[in-house]
Amino acid sequence: MQHALGRRRRLAALVLSLGLGITLGPVTPSAVADDSGPSAAVSGSTSVAALDVAAARATQDGSNATVRGYVVGQPTSTSTVVTSDFPNDYALALADDPGESDPAAMLYVQVPASFRAQWGLASQPGLLGQQVDVTGALQAYFSAPGLKSPTAFALADGTAPEPEPEPEPEPGPGPGDVPAGYYDGTEGLSGAQLEAALHEIISTDVEVLTYSEVWEALKVTDEDPADSDNVVALYSGFSLPKSDNGGNADQWNREHVWPQSHGDFGTAPGPGTDVHHLRPEDVTVNSARGNLDFDEGGTENSEAPGNFRDGDSWEPRDEVKGDVARMILYMSVRYEGGDGFADLEVNDRVGNGSAPNVGRLSVLLDWHAQDPPDAFEQRRNDLIHSDFQGNRNPFIDHPAWAEAIWG
Repeated sequence: MQHALGRRRRLAALVLSLGLGITLGPVTPSAVADDSGPSAAVSGSTSVAALDVAAARATQDGSNATVRGYVVGQPTSTSTVVTSDFPNDYALALADDPGESDPAAMLYVQVPASFRAQWGLASQPGLLGQQVDVTGALQAYFSAPGLKSPTAFALADGTAPEPEPEPEPEPGPGPGDVPAGYYDGTEGLSGAQLEAALHEIISTDVEVLTYSEVWEALKVTDEDPADSDNVVALYSGFSLPKSDNGGNADQWNREHVWPQSHGDFGTAPGPGTDVHHLRPEDVTVNSARGNLDFDEGGTENSEAPGNFRDGDSWEPRDEVKGDVARMILYMSVRYEGGDGFADLEVNDRVGNGSAPNVGRLSVLLDWHAQDPPDAFEQRRNDLIHSDFQGNRNPFIDHPAWAEAIWG
C-alpha cells in the first residue's frame, strides 16, 4: 500500500509540474485496488479564458487558443476588409470593438470548408457585428496577424447562429437552353469519334471576338447575380466592379484558363479570345496562377484562400474546380490545329511549359465529376452561345461526354 501511495504522490507532482491543470482526488485506501498500478479519481480540468483580439494579435506563435471578438467584416487582402457584398465564406475579421474599421486592429480568421456554410459571411451575413469565440492556431493569415485551422466556432453566449433564409432565385435565362438539334450526329458515339463530332459542331459558324471585345463580353457572362454592377472573379470569388477592369493591382483582368503560352496563341482573335475559357480575375491572383498546369496541393494563396500553388501547378477553390476542368476540356476539343493555331490537347502531366498541352487530365476529370455544372455556369454557356460566339461548351450541356471521350 505504501508503494502505491508513493506512486500517486509522484504522479500528482508530475501532473502539477507539467501544468496540466488536473487535480487528483484525495489519497485513501479505497482509491487503491492493489499494488498492480496507480488508480486515481480525476476531477475536471480547469477552463482557459478566451483571449481578446489584441492579445491574439500579440501572440502569433502558432499555439492553439480560443479568441473572442466581434465579427467586423471579411478580409480580402492584407489591408482590405469588406463589410458587404461578401465574395465567399473563407475568412472573418475579428476586433475587440464592434465598430472597428482599422485592419491593423483586427485578427484575420480562416474558415475551413466544414464550417463555411454556418460561419462564412457570404452564407451568413447576419454574423456581422456578432461576438464569437473561435479556437485555432495563432499564426499569420493574409500575411497579417491571424488564427488558422480553427477547430471550433461559437457565438460568445455558446449558441450557434440562426441560418439565413435561402434567397429567391434571380430571374434570367433558364440554365441549359440547348437549341433543338444542336448536337445532332453525336448519338451512340464515344472516344475519338465523339470528340471529332463535337469539334465539328462547336467550330462551325463561330463568331470570333477581338481581345478588346472580350472585356465587354465578360461583363455580361460573368455578372454577379447579386449585383449587376459587378463581375465574379473565378479563383478568388471576389465581386468586383465591372468598371474596374485593367492591369493595375486590385483591378480585374482577363484570365486565360488555358494559358496563352501553352501553344503560343497570344491574344489574336482565336483561342486567345475565346470567352469559353476567359474569366475575370483579380490582377495579382491572376499573376499568382501564371501559366501553371492544374493539380492538387501546394501553398494556399493568401489573397485568394482556397486556391493552392506549387512549383508546377495551381489548384483552384472547390467551388470552381469543375468549371476549370470543363473549360480545359472544351479548349482541347475546339482547337485541333486546323485554323492556323496549335493543336491543343489535354494530357496527364504538369510542367507542360510552352507545349500546346494542359494537365493533369486525371485530376481534371475528378474535378469535373466532383463539381457538376451549376446555374451560373449554365447561364454563362447560354449567353456565350446566344450573344457572343454562337457555340457552346458540350461538357456543360452533357457532363457524361468527358468520361465517354477520356474515361
